[in-house]
Amino acid sequence: MIAKLPKSDIQANCLIAGKWVRGEESLTPIHSPYNNQKIGEATEPSRAQIEAALQAASAAQKEWAKLPIKERSKILFQFRNILIRDLDEISHLKASESGKTFEEGKAGLLKGIEVLEFALSIQNLDINGKLEVSRGVTCEYRREPLGVVLNVTPFNFPAMVPMWTIPIAIALGNSYVWKPSEKTPLTSSRIASALMEAGLPAGILTVLPGGSKTVEHLIDHPIIQAIGFVGSTKVARIVYERGTKLGKRVLALGGAKNHIILLPDANPELSGIGISDSFTGCAGQRCMAASVLLAVGNVDVHIEKIIARASSLTLGDDMGAIISKAQVEFLKSSIDQAEKDGAKVILDGRKTAPPAGMSAGNWIGPTILDHVKPGSNAHTTELFGPVLSIIRVKDLSEAIAIQSTSAYGNACSVFTSSGAMADRVTREARAGMVGVNVGVPVPREPFSFGGVRASKFGHGDITGMHSLDFWSDVKKITTKWEMQTDSNWMS
Repeated sequence: MIAKLPKSDIQANCLIAGKWVRGEESLTPIHSPYNNQKIGEATEPSRAQIEAALQAASAAQKEWAKLPIKERSKILFQFRNILIRDLDEISHLKASESGKTFEEGKAGLLKGIEVLEFALSIQNLDINGKLEVSRGVTCEYRREPLGVVLNVTPFNFPAMVPMWTIPIAIALGNSYVWKPSEKTPLTSSRIASALMEAGLPAGILTVLPGGSKTVEHLIDHPIIQAIGFVGSTKVARIVYERGTKLGKRVLALGGAKNHIILLPDANPELSGIGISDSFTGCAGQRCMAASVLLAVGNVDVHIEKIIARASSLTLGDDMGAIISKAQVEFLKSSIDQAEKDGAKVILDGRKTAPPAGMSAGNWIGPTILDHVKPGSNAHTTELFGPVLSIIRVKDLSEAIAIQSTSAYGNACSVFTSSGAMADRVTREARAGMVGVNVGVPVPREPFSFGGVRASKFGHGDITGMHSLDFWSDVKKITTKWEMQTDSNWMS
């Protein structure tokens, strides 16, 4: 279902020291991908405003860190209640500016709330540790916040990706600076308002819309201690290199070219739905979307199921819009190039009609390319749209060999009825997240999200238990109060 567009324009301003202020640098209009209608505008902060924001965030963090985690969690619990109360409203807004269907917008926000619920459990899961390591000597560890941290988030999940990090970083005692995508800044204002309503102290959350100039200034600023990023591999590499050269902690998630291995013994219904929904969900604009289908042997029956499922989708009702006209043209030219490279278009989304009354929007239907050649553009380039490339292979060994050559390593899935074949893929696939009969193998909390190779720069993961060590430091304390009569080298 197409989301309800805002009744009037929304302005995404800067949240600085707990107050919404108009950015002094520039003004950017925001258009809905549905019909390119203007639904709001974003203001970008000046250098002076960024400086004021970071100074306020640093001062507030010192007091925030003094609170026990249970007190910080109470505010986050109220934040959760507000998000649930306003779930539909926020979902309509985020879908309007990102082009998702309303249902996809809602699902993304619910996934974000799941991470929030994990953050609420940190007070019980991560209770430090203390042990008498020798007679009269104890060792313990305490988790401490880093200070002021930065997260730069993408257009495709304007609520879910920020919600991967906001609750965890704040629960651990940090101040959080959020630079949302310049394409989808309206959702950030709504989520930040919910956090302020929940009672978050001024300065603990800062929102600074803007473009590359704002990002560069924030990365370079000495107050920023850690940087999280989700976006393209090209920019992720730049962010990682820029931040680490300054000695900062950086975790930058990049792009993907996810492979699904389809074996002849797979359940045709399960694979047809799972693979189709993987490459068409969110109009293919997600780093976990299926991009390449490695078809092992004779799986034509399964491919017919995939085509039937994808063909049944209606633009607007079942699948959303593409973020921009430029991206639509890129997708169309990539399909054209695939044909020139010898691929056969067996489902052509270039001919799919847009929803009624929305011809001015950014639309393209599900597209399936068969007999794609390994190493061709359709195989190696992240297209970021509802395009599935099928490569025919003779056996599982060939499929794994092709998957292993990918520059990316976000996800890989296998569809099969064989436990042995599934186990082999989970062992040999070069990916950070692997699925068995699951088209989008996103782990659920407390299991963490993160890829390998060119899909991630930095160590650790951005969510789950592994994220705690990114957003905090662990202090180790050794204590002795008196000499022991039978002391040894450890005492």
